[in-house]
Amino acid sequence: MLMVRCDIDATWHGFMNVLLIICFEFTPIHFPNKQTPIFQTHPDHFIQTNTMNNSSKLNSVFYAHSYHPIQAGSIDGTDILPHDNAVYRALLCSSAGLYDPFGDPNVIGEDPYCTLFVGRLSRLTTEDTLRKAMSKYGAVKNMRLVRHIVTGASQGYAFVEYESEREMQRAYEKAHHSVIDDSEIIVDYNRQQLMPGWIPRRLGGGLGGKKESGQLRFGGRERPFRAPLRPIPLDDLKRLGIPPPPEGNYMSRFEIPSPPRRKRSHSDREDKHSRSRRRSSSRDHSYNERRSVDAEGRSRKRDPSYDERQSADADGGSRKSHRHDRSYHYDEHERRSNSRDRRYDEREDNSRKSRDSRRHDRTSSSHDDHLRSDSRRSGDREQRSHKRHR
Repeated sequence: MLMVRCDIDATWHGFMNVLLIICFEFTPIHFPNKQTPIFQTHPDHFIQTNTMNNSSKLNSVFYAHSYHPIQAGSIDGTDILPHDNAVYRALLCSSAGLYDPFGDPNVIGEDPYCTLFVGRLSRLTTEDTLRKAMSKYGAVKNMRLVRHIVTGASQGYAFVEYESEREMQRAYEKAHHSVIDDSEIIVDYNRQQLMPGWIPRRLGGGLGGKKESGQLRFGGRERPFRAPLRPIPLDDLKRLGIPPPPEGNYMSRFEIPSPPRRKRSHSDREDKHSRSRRRSSSRDHSYNERRSVDAEGRSRKRDPSYDERQSADADGGSRKSHRHDRSYHYDEHERRSNSRDRRYDEREDNSRKSRDSRRHDRTSSSHDDHLRSDSRRSGDREQRSHKRHR
């Protein structure tokens, strides 16, 4: 055993110089491809490695996917003993099965995947105010503001059910830490029905809490577990049935944890495909109906006697009258097309005549100009010859 004495200046912590005595043994580390053992001889390697690991875990957190009372009372999720009497009470209820999360008659909503928990509400907030505030994120189907059973006063939390899971997801992401009646609220999913092993606050469980009570609960969205800086007692956690921290899969403090999603079965996927096919067929049918209505409207605008024929048909016109109307419509169409052809031919004839007349005018004018120029040139020649003779 080798004793090494070293002084470490820890002024950056605000403490005085500390005398550390580090005891270690020369431990050979064998590699499969090496013949000679390599010895670790410097203890600063351990200090630097631990410091780097601790600094990287300062902003790392993880969230509870199942509820255990002892773990909920631990700041890093590694405690193996209860630290207050409420944890003992919650552990007793959990082990004895005294709480049934699905046996509460006051639970609202039929779908827990579309239900949100809203906490830290103002005592003055009413159902109308809460519904108006939460309707910004989707259509609210049901809502329950929890009140005292005797006095009827608000207990400061509520449950809101939306029409779809997508609207619930939108409210879960955007309504957290919003302000209602000068009070900053928190939003979480329905842990009572979706979190395995859930124990409510009135039985010593729950999440959150106040520092003044000394009964803080960790693992939720508002107060998650911190990445442990001390060794993790994996054997003890396994013996107690506590899920260990996810080493290497920690999240950042600023990331939003996703709520549990509904598990899709093969039948659900088939139903989804059938619904999509029905929606597409209904869209095609409605599109065809709109096209027929538009065509009918256009024909009504073109034919002023359309309303008269429609009223005659509504009064009980026979099949013969329908055939007559169709023939009349066909004849009318033929007459209009013939009249359009005649007008087109007349316009073509007129344009052809106008082009010929303009061409003739241009040729005649050019001929006259040519004659005038010839006469001028002949007159000039005569004058020059007369001057020459003189």
